[in-house]
Amino acid sequence: MTGWGTDVLGDEFEQRTLQLGDDDQGEVVATIVRALPDAVPEPPTGWAKLRRRLKGLPLKDEPPMLDGVDVLYVHGWSDYFFHKRLARFWTTRGARFFALDLRKYGRSLREGQTPGYVADLVTYDEDISAALAAMAEDADTSRGPRRLVLLGHSTGGLVLSLWAARHPDVADALVLNSPWLEFQLAPLRAAIAPVIGLQARLRPLDSAPQIDLGFYARAQAEVAVEDDPIETNPLWRPVPSMSVHAGWLHAILDGHRRVSEGLDIPAPVCVLLSTHSALPTRWSEELTRADTVLVVDDIARSALRLGPSVTVERIDGALHDVFLSRQDARDESYARMERWVAGWVATLPRYAAPGA
Repeated sequence: MTGWGTDVLGDEFEQRTLQLGDDDQGEVVATIVRALPDAVPEPPTGWAKLRRRLKGLPLKDEPPMLDGVDVLYVHGWSDYFFHKRLARFWTTRGARFFALDLRKYGRSLREGQTPGYVADLVTYDEDISAALAAMAEDADTSRGPRRLVLLGHSTGGLVLSLWAARHPDVADALVLNSPWLEFQLAPLRAAIAPVIGLQARLRPLDSAPQIDLGFYARAQAEVAVEDDPIETNPLWRPVPSMSVHAGWLHAILDGHRRVSEGLDIPAPVCVLLSTHSALPTRWSEELTRADTVLVVDDIARSALRLGPSVTVERIDGALHDVFLSRQDARDESYARMERWVAGWVATLPRYAAPGA
């Protein structure tokens, strides 16, 4: 692993390259991005403590809500991490925020590689393990073990759900933003899977026809906030989206099958979803207030198979990425997430105050 350096997002963001060896397309890396909270205030000492006693004030400042919490974010298909606003939701509440650009995505894509390609989602265990190791290096555990929140969007939500099921004692909570838990043609998945599986064995890099007409990207642009623009790298988040290959689709369908069988994740899960879907076959205003990627009712049903404690939050007017929605739906998405996170924190043993 290399050291931390300046990230393309600038401001408070840093990045670090995680070496993962080589495959048949050359060097493989993942990239972790971090944003750290302001320091937790120290308790007053000496004259400051005496003045607080005389004024009837508490002797120490209350630590922020998410003091002692680490967040690991994983992006979706044909995507990478660029959400400054989302990171600051967590860091302003005291958490350390980390985002992972998986191998062959975004910051981790190298020349000559097939963008986003893996033949098995278990491969990402290496990326996540390397990220957690980097996060642990300078983690402050002097006041007790830190809490880990997994935060995943779309395909990243599927990847993290499967990972949490295979590693049941690591994550303390999952927050999933429109996780891709079921194929868009759910009733046909069992019939399609063997055909895709055969193609994956014979010609894994065969591409499926491109069906992205660019309407999802247009919808995000239509609802963007003028004084808070979101800028993305078109090489890392192309329009239309990256090509879908048979080997990768086979891995996705296998992940959907595993979800349908039940994952039994012990940690509590919050799933954020739009209230309805819309087919992006032609442009209309409806596409700015709906999920045009997934069948959200199917995702809501599949979410209940993740584990024994699942909360499904449906947001009216939300896009596929609920945090890129029109402002009213986006604000509601953050409000729902904050309410759920506050409830989760309230159930945890108190994290020791500084100097305790």
